[in-house]
Amino acid sequence: MKRSRIIPTIVNAAFAIGVFASANTLHAMDIRKVVSDKGIVAWFVPDKSVPLVAMSFAFRNAGSATDPDGKEGLAEMTSGLLDEGAGEMESQAFQRALEDIAAQMSFSAGRDTFTGQLRTLTAEREKAFDLLRLALNAPRFDEAPVKRIQSQMLASLRQQAKNPRKISGRLWSETVFPGHPYSKPSDGTEKTVATLTADDLKSFIRDRFSRDRLIIGVVGDISEEELKRRLDSVFGDLPATGRKFAIPETAPAGKGKTLIVRKQIPQSMVILGHAGIKRDDADWYAALLVTRIFGGGGLSSRLFEEIREKRGLAYSVYAYLSPMEHSALLAGGVATQNARAAESLSVFRAEWQKLAETGVTAKELETAKTYMNGSFPLRLGSSRGIAGMLVSIQISDLGMDYIKKRPSLINAISLDEANRVAKRLYKADDLTVVIVGDPEGIDEKR
Repeated sequence: MKRSRIIPTIVNAAFAIGVFASANTLHAMDIRKVVSDKGIVAWFVPDKSVPLVAMSFAFRNAGSATDPDGKEGLAEMTSGLLDEGAGEMESQAFQRALEDIAAQMSFSAGRDTFTGQLRTLTAEREKAFDLLRLALNAPRFDEAPVKRIQSQMLASLRQQAKNPRKISGRLWSETVFPGHPYSKPSDGTEKTVATLTADDLKSFIRDRFSRDRLIIGVVGDISEEELKRRLDSVFGDLPATGRKFAIPETAPAGKGKTLIVRKQIPQSMVILGHAGIKRDDADWYAALLVTRIFGGGGLSSRLFEEIREKRGLAYSVYAYLSPMEHSALLAGGVATQNARAAESLSVFRAEWQKLAETGVTAKELETAKTYMNGSFPLRLGSSRGIAGMLVSIQISDLGMDYIKKRPSLINAISLDEANRVAKRLYKADDLTVVIVGDPEGIDEKR
């Protein structure tokens, strides 16, 4: 949606150095809790190996689920406009100020949280943090950039209206979360986005950007004392509390349904799933390993083996856990030729049932553990990645020692435990199926 930022080559080189430096110091990571004079809390990892500072932050209960009825797309539109002019600077001046110091600033709206990132050279940190302060506290929402971002969103929505993946995703959300805020499209509809105004955007940040819902992670070349000052400068003028949005807990609906959107396209896009488990569930790590074995990507998953390798039914097939603040899903998907959709769905269901009945093998479990422990550090291979992880850990309340203890949590899962969780979690009869295409041999079941 946003135009790309032009970053000088020398800065890209510095950022690349930061990637490797941070990766090399992963096991010695020193996470500190920093509290500013105004009580703003940040988790901080000092790293003086390169002259960079990365900050990630999130506002809880501030994502697209809080969009008012008839204003769907508001959180998404706000995320695209916070760096389009702030304070005394109009859009181009603000963008130029970022480019002049080679700073990178971005914002994103999820279902439950609204997040932001800043990355800057240490030498330019004062200007960079001040630009972030302006973006959060004094965004302009001038008519020209509002209209431009609005037009971009509307153009994207018109394209999505023809995209089978988008169509299936929307119907899936509406089916499993009927009447719940999670059923609403995060990027809105043409009708709702067209009605959004600058006043709506101002209302969004006024109601949601508050210190009580703020979570922060910082990595880089900055002292604790200076970081405290920067935290107060950037976030200290935000309201202490914001509006409370009562989003209810919900269990996924639609058990046993099969819904089809008939379209004359070569392939059928299939999404299926049912209730999952939340991140704080005692069985989370076992479920993560089992789902990795079943369909968590790569060439070794059961779904890949049965659907692609043995039968050549599809190029891509997958399954994943999706924990949310107020619900949880276990879902999967496959895209396949219309003539082979029924077979693909049949194999998917059969493997789902087989996993519950016979579980996984000791070899599969050990392979999954090796992969998950080996791949995790790659998510922490940059200052930005570590800062983002610090925020995620706080959101899930995993504890400051999570990065160090995670391998032991994974390794502690026994075969009996994994198979107990597979039986608990995988319920083939509960699957809700949404298909977009013209699948042969499959009928709707409402």
